[in-house]
Amino acid sequence: MRNILLLSWIIFFLYGCENSEVQTYTYDVVFRGSSAGFYIKRMLSDKQFDYSYQYTDRGRGPEITESIVLNELGMIASQEISGVNYLKVSIDEYFRQENAAASWKNSFEENKSDFDGASLYFRYDGSPAIYEILSNALLKDEDEKISLFPHGEVSLLDRKPFMLSDDLEVTLLMISGLGMNPSYVWMKQDEMIARIDGNRHIIRVDMLPYRMQLKEWQDKEEDDFLKKLASELSIPLGEVLVQNVNVLSKKGQLIANQDVSISGNTITGVYPTGTSATSFEKVMDGTGKTLMPGMFDMHTHNSKFRGLLHVAGGITSVRDLANNKQLKVLSAQFDKNEIIGPRIVTFCGIIDGSGPYANKRNVVETLEEGLQEIHEYKKLGYQQIKLYSSIRPEWVLPMTEKAHELGMRVSGHIPAYMTASQAIDQGYDEIQHINMLFLNFLPDTIDTRTPLRFTMPATYGRALDLRSDDYLNFLRQLQKEDILVDLTISIFENMLVAERGELSPTYSPIAHRMPLMTQRGFYSGGLPKTEDQVIIFKESFNKMLEVIAHLYENGVDVVPGTDGLPGFLYHRELELYVKAGIPAIDVLKMATIQSAEITGKADLLGSIEAGKLADLILVDGNPLEDISNIRRIEWTMKGGYLYYAKDLYEAQGIQHFE
Repeated sequence: MRNILLLSWIIFFLYGCENSEVQTYTYDVVFRGSSAGFYIKRMLSDKQFDYSYQYTDRGRGPEITESIVLNELGMIASQEISGVNYLKVSIDEYFRQENAAASWKNSFEENKSDFDGASLYFRYDGSPAIYEILSNALLKDEDEKISLFPHGEVSLLDRKPFMLSDDLEVTLLMISGLGMNPSYVWMKQDEMIARIDGNRHIIRVDMLPYRMQLKEWQDKEEDDFLKKLASELSIPLGEVLVQNVNVLSKKGQLIANQDVSISGNTITGVYPTGTSATSFEKVMDGTGKTLMPGMFDMHTHNSKFRGLLHVAGGITSVRDLANNKQLKVLSAQFDKNEIIGPRIVTFCGIIDGSGPYANKRNVVETLEEGLQEIHEYKKLGYQQIKLYSSIRPEWVLPMTEKAHELGMRVSGHIPAYMTASQAIDQGYDEIQHINMLFLNFLPDTIDTRTPLRFTMPATYGRALDLRSDDYLNFLRQLQKEDILVDLTISIFENMLVAERGELSPTYSPIAHRMPLMTQRGFYSGGLPKTEDQVIIFKESFNKMLEVIAHLYENGVDVVPGTDGLPGFLYHRELELYVKAGIPAIDVLKMATIQSAEITGKADLLGSIEAGKLADLILVDGNPLEDISNIRRIEWTMKGGYLYYAKDLYEAQGIQHFE
């Protein structure tokens, strides 16, 4: 059997020998199709439980032990959690009920309050145990609603029975109120048998043969839920006039008092307000507001639940820079508006080499397999290949040559034990993430497979001298080879600047708008930091901003991308470019017309001109005066439909900017 299951059964045997009364339930953690860890539940009594949980993801992943005691209502009376979270930050969390009061401590807060035992404390970091406890509480509640402690409420949206065999019935629960999307839990009576959450599947070992069947059924339920939202929140466009609006031009100028006419999914005219004699089915007032082309997020990993956030945030086109090979199916659902989402204008296929830190989306063992994968992606209609950190350095040149031969671009992480400069010499057209540029000057520390790719730039990045020969020679190489740099600076702000237990500056403008569990994630603190490292990491982040400005000033093409929370993180990305010193006009051009040009879509997208597609956004305010106004999006048009941002956000438990 696989090593991880062997370990699970060893633990089972040991506990069984110690105490024959202990019931042990073992789960496999399947991450991106491969066994990556385990979750073990030990039932010490009908109210007392111990848990172990861990999995690995390219050197990251939680390692958690947890103990829980339930009260007579099935709520948590005491809980102790220790270990490390996904980013290997230490966890020391507890919840304790004493008489009519409770005290608790987690990364989010330390507090005490009155507590009657009738609501459920939902841990900050911990094992999947809470989902089984929550599910049982919802199933027993007459109204199928449970209050969270210290605040919040969850409800059971739906429960669907399924027959796995003639005598094996399971139930899928759809739960709302925890985060932006529904949470799904598979139950067999009062026992959780699986929790399928995107690429991470936690499934009891006796149910492993049914994993893909459960996933297929859950996918169908998720699709039906999102299709229902699309039918309710999409407004078909007929003949529409946006009247008296300030229009962001192709050159980045703001032209006041314009009317823009639209027919279905096409812009039919742009002219001074009041000069059209045509009648329209719908007239929309834009007085004092800014009409912009829909924006491009140039670094995304799309899923069906992320589409709503992109569109609500004004992003109508994206590049997908690594996904599964079924991405074209999702793209078609977005394009047909079966599910609300952006246009995927660039499909980038990922390839990684084997090893302990491999990206499980697509791993090859040999160069020949890698070359064949490039052919496969070409057949699927992909325009780009992304090489990842475990690719062998000697494979890079033949793989880039093959991709170029097929008319495909090559981008990616810098493979372990290479520098960015070497990767460019061997055919890279583009580099993902600003930390990969900094690693170019740390040749002794560039095992980019490991978290060193984050911690070394954080530790030594502040010392980079932009006047040094090493840096200037690298800059000239970027210029000469016309290398595109995909910065994703906002994720590094959170990693380097955020401090554990404090609200991350990356998310502080929007935290209050989010569901409770989403808010908690904004206090995790990014990379682990000592007191001295807090200052060092901030200085390294400021150096990253300095490099961004320098690249821009010296004509290196940079593109706005997120690699994270859709919409909101993109807005922060643009704010940080302005903070670095790039004029807001140029930042908005990067987000629109320049990204359209880079992706080969400028004939249809990226500017407001007659004949182009009506992918448009209305901003309450002027983002040229204050780039943060880009957060104040009232509505988005895309593909012949109108979407009100407020409606899209409310469907995900998020407050609108108002």
